[in-house]
Amino acid sequence: MFWEDAYVREFDATVSSVEGNQVVLDQTAFHPRGGGLVGDTGTLSGVKVVDTIKGSDDSIVHVLELAGPFAVGNSVHGVVDWDRRHRIMRMHTSAHLLSAIFNKETGALITGNQIEPDKSRIDFSLDDFDRERMLVYCGHANEAIAKNPPVKTYFLKREEALKIPGITKLASVMPPDVRDLRIVEIEGYDLQADGGVHVKSLGEVGKIEPLKFENKGKSNRRMYFTLP
Repeated sequence: MFWEDAYVREFDATVSSVEGNQVVLDQTAFHPRGGGLVGDTGTLSGVKVVDTIKGSDDSIVHVLELAGPFAVGNSVHGVVDWDRRHRIMRMHTSAHLLSAIFNKETGALITGNQIEPDKSRIDFSLDDFDRERMLVYCGHANEAIAKNPPVKTYFLKREEALKIPGITKLASVMPPDVRDLRIVEIEGYDLQADGGVHVKSLGEVGKIEPLKFENKGKSNRRMYFTLP
């Protein structure tokens, strides 16, 4: 459901499987952990969901605080922790924007990332460790946010998507081997293959506040940032 509409906060579903405190539904608005993003939290029929992960069969698994009173076939009402989710969406879109600007200015690719509600980090394949230049790039990102272009998601055939320059900005990871790739487009700034949750317009991000830059070894520079 989060691919169709990342703004769905509540939904009804049917339990497909239960194993201890882990529940799989026939549909869900909870986004699983992966790709550097933390998993969603919230509740299923009042029972606390403490994490959302991917199962071995690519199912989406809701990890409950305690084993809940659920059985296969039960109807449940899901509620996503929206304040937390929206911050993750804002952080994730910010990371795409930053990676696009760093890539445009330096050719740097992403060597690692961790997107969390309160503080996030991105690692770049940069030879030079120039804090002042990195602050300039963050300034460029905030200028883009102020213009508030739309953020769109859609699917393209894999072979068509891979013809687009910069469709992935990861240093060592190719897009999944699937027929159709989901594309996230920040109009005028970036196109990337991505399966995560994002805001609808860049202005929702607010403002990127860089916190710290670190030298993590040869050609690896780390940036921590937050959103006030």
